[in-house]
Amino acid sequence: MSDTAETPIPEAPPAITRAFVLAAGLGKRMRPVTATVPKPLVEVAGKALLDHALDRATEGGIETAVVNVHYLPDLIEAHLAKRGGAPRILVSDERAALLETGGGVKRALALLGDTPFLVFNADSFWLEGPAPNLARLVAAWDGTIMDILLLVAPTTTSLGYEGAGDFVMDADGRLARRGERRVAPFIYAGVAILKPGLFADTPDGAFSLNLLFDRAIEAGRLSGLRLDGQWLHVGTPEAIRAAEERVRLSAREG
Repeated sequence: MSDTAETPIPEAPPAITRAFVLAAGLGKRMRPVTATVPKPLVEVAGKALLDHALDRATEGGIETAVVNVHYLPDLIEAHLAKRGGAPRILVSDERAALLETGGGVKRALALLGDTPFLVFNADSFWLEGPAPNLARLVAAWDGTIMDILLLVAPTTTSLGYEGAGDFVMDADGRLARRGERRVAPFIYAGVAILKPGLFADTPDGAFSLNLLFDRAIEAGRLSGLRLDGQWLHVGTPEAIRAAEERVRLSAREG
């Protein structure tokens, strides 16, 4: 028998199987549509935005999705109860107080477990390229060199977006804020992978995920993956019509 110890085989990182879907917001910019319907239930191309997000999550291997509720919560819960199938849905109740993006995730950590998880904006909506973007995002995750991985879309080709962009990205995929630049090449597409430990030193109550993004930037551990396809910004009633027309054109082109 050899006295030489065998080189241990590195353990594969745990699969990302849980997601948090941000569905508690007031949807003020979508009024008057959201006066009676919460924004996650607004339909684009015959399907609620929330269902678009949950279906993408399932395609990406997500087994359990935690959905937070605050505005018109009974409507969202009733809608979720009718879905059936994957993913398994758990509800994080924020009826008492709206906790913003970071506070909402922090409240639900017990449901998300102790391994990295996905965070979706309920209105994250895009047309896929040749490769499904969620699978690409999960495959690109490397917790040894990143604390957060964002799906980012090119500012210039995103439909319905008129802002100056959010991030610049270096050759290694690390992100930095736009700063004083007039236009940044990338916008956050509303999907991220985060480590639960990032929430250990965060405020109680409401706070934004931008706090964690900025901390990761300072540590050189905020990375981005460029979306393959086209991101559609669905923020106003007019944007719904533009997005639906783009979906129709895409179907014809395909």
